[in-house]
Amino acid sequence: MKKILLLFCWLVQAGISDAQNGISVRDELSEAYLERLIETARANYPKTKVLDARIEGAGYAVKRARLSYFDIFSFSYLFMPGWQATVHPLMQTSYQFGFFANVGSLIQKPAQVRQAKSELNAIGHEKAAFELNLESEVRQRYYTYIQKKTLLRVVAESLLDLESIRKSVRYKFEKGEETLENYNNALLAYSNQMQAKVTIEGEILIAKSTLEELLGQKLEDIK
Repeated sequence: MKKILLLFCWLVQAGISDAQNGISVRDELSEAYLERLIETARANYPKTKVLDARIEGAGYAVKRARLSYFDIFSFSYLFMPGWQATVHPLMQTSYQFGFFANVGSLIQKPAQVRQAKSELNAIGHEKAAFELNLESEVRQRYYTYIQKKTLLRVVAESLLDLESIRKSVRYKFEKGEETLENYNNALLAYSNQMQAKVTIEGEILIAKSTLEELLGQKLEDIK
């Protein structure tokens, strides 16, 4: 009985029970759900909104730079009414028009437009890079969360097996068919696995919290 108990405990510690039970992290993953998490993070994460606002502002700056081409031109006119002929008989009613262009501004405008476009493109690239990093971080935290949940299943199932062994050893010990050492080993194995279960449950809560930090809302609200 001692050899069987020690062998079982070794299997639990080595994780071979995972393969025997057919429990796999891949089976728990949902790519469709993960994509929804990524889209939620992109929509809710504060820095994304900041970058969107900067892109919008840069877009307006490009439009202003293009419209500013009209600023280099100016138009003026002079009206000389005919009543001045009483003072100067040779003067008649007349109009004088003037159209002017600021050559210096004309030379500067293309560079200003290019600069505005460059700033818009730079912010766009910054947002694209941020979204890639955000997606990677969401994936990693989601995988960690699923890993912890899967590990909890493994530990919970092995805990049931250890509970059965503990009861069996206790029954035989009370009948005098098992040694105190084996009984203590069974109690210790069960206690260690129970502690492992509690630890993993805490790790699941932490993993869930860190994932929700990126999402901006609870996992339960994302279907």
